[in-house]
Amino acid sequence: MTPDTSQTADTTKRRRSNTRRRLLDAAFAVYSEVGFGRTTVEKVVERAGFTRGAFYSNFDSREALFLAMWLERSTQMIADLEVALEQLAADDVVDLSEAIQGIVEVLPVDARWYAITIEVTAHALRDPDLRQAVALREAAISEALLPIFTSQLERINRQIPDPNALMQALVAVYDGTTQQVLLEPDDVAVRQRRATLFEHVVRAYTVADQE
Repeated sequence: MTPDTSQTADTTKRRRSNTRRRLLDAAFAVYSEVGFGRTTVEKVVERAGFTRGAFYSNFDSREALFLAMWLERSTQMIADLEVALEQLAADDVVDLSEAIQGIVEVLPVDARWYAITIEVTAHALRDPDLRQAVALREAAISEALLPIFTSQLERINRQIPDPNALMQALVAVYDGTTQQVLLEPDDVAVRQRRATLFEHVVRAYTVADQE
């Protein structure tokens, strides 16, 4: 009887995907508990219930593991923003303040992830290879977000003279205000000022069609 190679391939693919998923989840837990600097491959595989071989068949290093985790999270954030913007369009929202509020509401504010990224950024400043990888990932996120924001702004009759400047400003506001929200999680005013600051930045870096 001839083996079903397609079924075997599917089983292998599912097993590999499951292994990768468990390693990513384990890494997030370990990063959160002990920090990026004290996280080792051994700690990750122990938490996931695998061997070092399972790790290295999926990732080259703990840095590669982090970047994979970041890719996954940024992809989800972009997907959530697309859904929010589609809803704004469906509701025919044309007021910039209202549109910004709808966008800000879906931006992730996760204390554990923020702490991990801050520590990795500090590590990257001392590691040229990781610094380049982080910079490339930041650029990829901005590149993915730009057409999304551009289409939304054009829909409400605003143009972007310098797209790169706008994206850099938005990233800076996102990072800074995320820290403020996490430090004062129960302060409603902090969250409202966050939305206001986003709006000011968008107005500063875009031009209304009638102007």
